[in-house]
Amino acid sequence: MTPAERLVRILADRAGLTMSADELASVVRDYPVLRHQADELHRAVTDGIARDTSTPSAFKAGGAAGPARPRAAARTIRDAASALREGTTSAVELTGDVLARVERLDATLGAYVGTFRSAALEAAERADRDLAAGRDRGPLHGIPLAVKDVIATAEGPTRANSLVAPRWWRGERDATAVARLREAGAIIVGKTTTNEFALGLNDPASGFPMPRNAWDAERYAGGSSSGAAIAVASGMALGGLGTDTAGSIRHPCALNGVTGLKVSRGRVPVTGAVPLSPTLDTVGPVARSAWDCALMLQVIAGHDPGDAGSGWRPVPRDLGALDGSVRDLRIGWPKRYFFETGNVADPVRTRVTEAIEVLRDAGAEVAEVSLPHADLARVGAHIVLLCEAFTRHRDDLAEHWDDYGRFVRGLLARGGLYGAADYIQAREIGKVFAREVSEAMRGLDVLITPTMPTGARLLQETDPTMMDRWSSASFTAQWNLAGFPACAVPVGFDGAGMPVSMQIIGRPFDETTVLRVADAYQRLTDFHLAAPAQPGE
Repeated sequence: MTPAERLVRILADRAGLTMSADELASVVRDYPVLRHQADELHRAVTDGIARDTSTPSAFKAGGAAGPARPRAAARTIRDAASALREGTTSAVELTGDVLARVERLDATLGAYVGTFRSAALEAAERADRDLAAGRDRGPLHGIPLAVKDVIATAEGPTRANSLVAPRWWRGERDATAVARLREAGAIIVGKTTTNEFALGLNDPASGFPMPRNAWDAERYAGGSSSGAAIAVASGMALGGLGTDTAGSIRHPCALNGVTGLKVSRGRVPVTGAVPLSPTLDTVGPVARSAWDCALMLQVIAGHDPGDAGSGWRPVPRDLGALDGSVRDLRIGWPKRYFFETGNVADPVRTRVTEAIEVLRDAGAEVAEVSLPHADLARVGAHIVLLCEAFTRHRDDLAEHWDDYGRFVRGLLARGGLYGAADYIQAREIGKVFAREVSEAMRGLDVLITPTMPTGARLLQETDPTMMDRWSSASFTAQWNLAGFPACAVPVGFDGAGMPVSMQIIGRPFDETTVLRVADAYQRLTDFHLAAPAQPGE
């Protein structure tokens, strides 16, 4: 028995985990990589020398950057809201169209775990009556939206795509963000698929729908807010509510070609959302455009007494800042880690660089910046996430190991490999990185990086343990650990016709500038309006 196997067995026995021989072997195999990353993080905190712990990736590039396949023009929330007030459509028509698309497409794409057809149509009828009577609740009035199945809704149970019903979860009423959407007149059409507990890939044996990419059902949809991104990309919702702990909004939005915003921690209450990693969890919007995300954000943001972590910062209610201009805005370009090392595919590098040049041509200033602790911040975020997730699920794992999907239970078990010192140092590297980013952004307004290193891979190429992502360079989790807002924005397609995305990062609680840059780019391009052709269209 190797020292690694002996240690993993001791930790599993201590936690009461009934792992199979294959599961134990998988964790033992990954232990040296996880331990090496944690040790390098300790050394960096101690000696102040930044390190890159990522391993070369085997991800396929997906071909050279090239033109997209033929595509349809998608409808935005902003367009639908205008049509409602012009009388050229109705809430019932919008909602009926969304539900019809769900019926036609969802058996293939797996975006929804369930829809609220009767309740949604009744709400749409009320919305139409209110508008006819002059009672207009705002731009989301009559707009059909979807909610990720880790966020509670009054219509039904919140399962987090799991057979396990944790003893610590209660979700019999609307989450705060959902209640605010309803108050604004939005129509909740159903609950969307997610990675199990917003962490591990779904286990087909669990019986929940398996999410598939809206552009190619044989490719990975990303996670964990998979269903929300698929639904928006395919027209099965005009917008969605997701959660983002290490990239869970931005990842699927990038792979499905839609816009998604990770907010600053505390900007939107997480009350009523199943927790994964409480110090990293955020709730945010998924939509076609940055403008649509801004509309949703101004409704769901703001302090909630039920969430001790929600902030008191004023909520931007005026969309006038989204004026289409980036003249004299200053963009930071962190090239070394995010563009020149790690596993960035050539099509992604090309498309994101082209997007930066579009903004430069529109009047923005661009300056190269250095973020040497970017990789260690990625490692730190993953350590914090796994430690906090394991802490929350430990007792349920011991009692209901076989009820958890085989992929999520393996990831949760890996959280037990870390100790208190690892967790503390991971939090410390987050502070180091936040200071480093703040210093780099002196005189700058935003940073731009790729959202994901590649376009969507084939499902058969996806590592179900997710260790390929956790051990190689990635670009989303750092911003959760440091507390910066970040938005995924479509910028084109790779040679396989799959969407490519850039990530715009701003200062804490400055979502307005992030969305301003994203909106300006989307006024100059139409990638965010690209929609995959579906059967019969």
